[in-house]
Amino acid sequence: MLLSTYELGRQPFGLASPAAWLRRAGFDVLAQDLSRQRLDDPAVRAADVIAFYMPMHTATRLALPVVDRVRHLNPAARLCAFGLYAPPNAGVLRQHGVAATFGAEFEADLVAYVRGGGDPAPAVFSAEPVADPAASANHDGPATGSAGPDLRGESGRAHSTPSIARLEFVVPDRAGLPELARYASLQRGDVRTVVGYTEASRGCLSLCRHCPVVPVYRGQFRVVPTDVVLADIRNQIAAGAAHITFGDPDFFNGPTHARRVVTALHEAYPSITYDVTIKIEHLLRHQSLLDVLRETGCLFVTTAAESFDDRVLAALDKGHAAADIDRAVTLCRQHGLDVMPTFVPFTPWTTLESYIDLLAGIRRLSLIDHVAPIQLGIRLLIPGGSRLLELPDVRGMIGPFDPTALAHPWVHHDGRIDVLQREVVETVGRHVGASRADLFGSVWQLACEVAGVDPAAGSCPSVPDSGYQRTSVPFLNEPWYC
Repeated sequence: MLLSTYELGRQPFGLASPAAWLRRAGFDVLAQDLSRQRLDDPAVRAADVIAFYMPMHTATRLALPVVDRVRHLNPAARLCAFGLYAPPNAGVLRQHGVAATFGAEFEADLVAYVRGGGDPAPAVFSAEPVADPAASANHDGPATGSAGPDLRGESGRAHSTPSIARLEFVVPDRAGLPELARYASLQRGDVRTVVGYTEASRGCLSLCRHCPVVPVYRGQFRVVPTDVVLADIRNQIAAGAAHITFGDPDFFNGPTHARRVVTALHEAYPSITYDVTIKIEHLLRHQSLLDVLRETGCLFVTTAAESFDDRVLAALDKGHAAADIDRAVTLCRQHGLDVMPTFVPFTPWTTLESYIDLLAGIRRLSLIDHVAPIQLGIRLLIPGGSRLLELPDVRGMIGPFDPTALAHPWVHHDGRIDVLQREVVETVGRHVGASRADLFGSVWQLACEVAGVDPAAGSCPSVPDSGYQRTSVPFLNEPWYC
């Protein structure tokens, strides 16, 4: 039995892929998405192995009470967990009765575990190792060799991390999952379009300090063969999808592979649109591919801008500066692509002034309708194994790991910042159906009130829009997109 609790309003790829592997190995598999289905108690009681998919922090927290319920219903079942947040939380999961955890490229390990191959060696998550992405920034395929990238701690001592297994990917099997129409859809004006989801690559060459991919993949990535990607898309189109989200952490980790995939997709299905996620630095470095994206049906690019404060960007090791965000947005618009930036506005380095500057930057670049309102309230998460723990000022301010929150708690030295963050999240939560412009205005008012400044003064209201005109901004209508 494969269980998922939440995957950003998408039909969970993380159930469909292992389901294909396990069924190919001869096992009977029931996959359930608890964000859309009620837990099947009789199936739980009948299962020999129950596996929980934990791709993100929210999904992992939601899974813990389900793990406890499953243990109560079937104490004899073997329990395991897989996904980015499983190995870093192995200790907590063991306390809930989960015997094994699988992170990167989990399918083969999961099959071995179901066969009774025993528990894997525990993964080690250290805050010290740091890889230098510069050497592989232009890498266009999977990492090579028997070892991973050169990793350096703050001491400068070099050592290697083991190379992640290379799998022969198979086409995901979505049998038994809720239909695509029950999930978040693409919103373009008043028109809603059924959305499918797939992955053309896994892992990431970058080592952003706050990213959950980094402790698991540690600067490595793997490409999924084009024919496998296209077969998965074909099956979803047959199930009603007219738009595809590529969930790769960075679609341009392998730019040649990316071109190959979208070209093949457009040739096979010229009416199908799609969206991708690409880092700011890769949008600038591979700008020659932006026309390819537009010409093959890309509607928008999600990019982790994170902040307009260079100090924060440096602390997060993002690989871009604030000025690069302006350049990337302008460049994408010149090539006919909308940009959907994501942010982490509340960090230990945030000030009231820098938060207001972030809002001003969003307005200045005419991005109000492009930013999901919840992005204005995101607070930096410091989970176990995070590269943020490399930073002395972070280590000096955090509390012990909280097994309930699944993170290290931290309190801002300026209490007004924490108050503002809570009020922003509450405001967004109370007005999920409001327009993005109205919510932005409410958040602007809140920030000015907490900062003790006149909302009619300052840079934001007086800065004119950049002049970018649009009739509508396409977006995925999952309100809690984080």
